[in-house]
Amino acid sequence: MLLLASRLDNYPVMSLQTGGRVAELDAAIIDPGTLDIVAYVVTSSLLDSQNKHFLRVVDIRELSDIGMIIDSIDEIVSYGDVIKLDELYDLGFPLIGMRVRDEKKLKLGKVIDYTIDVTTYTAVQLTVKRPLLQSFTDTELVIHRSQIIEINDEAIVVHSKAEVPEHTRVTSPGSYVNPFRKGKTATEHRDS
Repeated sequence: MLLLASRLDNYPVMSLQTGGRVAELDAAIIDPGTLDIVAYVVTSSLLDSQNKHFLRVVDIRELSDIGMIIDSIDEIVSYGDVIKLDELYDLGFPLIGMRVRDEKKLKLGKVIDYTIDVTTYTAVQLTVKRPLLQSFTDTELVIHRSQIIEINDEAIVVHSKAEVPEHTRVTSPGSYVNPFRKGKTATEHRDS
């Protein structure tokens, strides 16, 4: 199932043990190398307010209409409990707001949202808001993760416009290429 990440802002975290809400989602912790969500920062009045707390995605049993369901509040870990999680949190990778450009250094815009596959908690598509002058023709772009070449400190680099495959390229007005036949175009047949 695909879901916009913005739909999970302040989403409740429900415990099976208590049968009620134990926390709320605050922000996603994303691995910039894979665009996988490894955990969520959570807030709760039931937890120590002096420390940061995380809900790892491996501890989520289900995502439902009433909230993210976990076994108990004990599934929520604190900063310092999982070293890899602490490193990713300290990295502070901000997917929202990242600049997006193509391989020819043309600015495409900034990420305003992303689509998550909730079975794997992977960002599969980026929603990019276009710069002012380019927004007259199209206000947003949707970029699939397969188009991403590189993610660095300054921007997300994607492939430039895709080239039309050879078998569908039109050579002149009125001609076409039958994709099932490797023969001549309609214009070439008329000329012979």
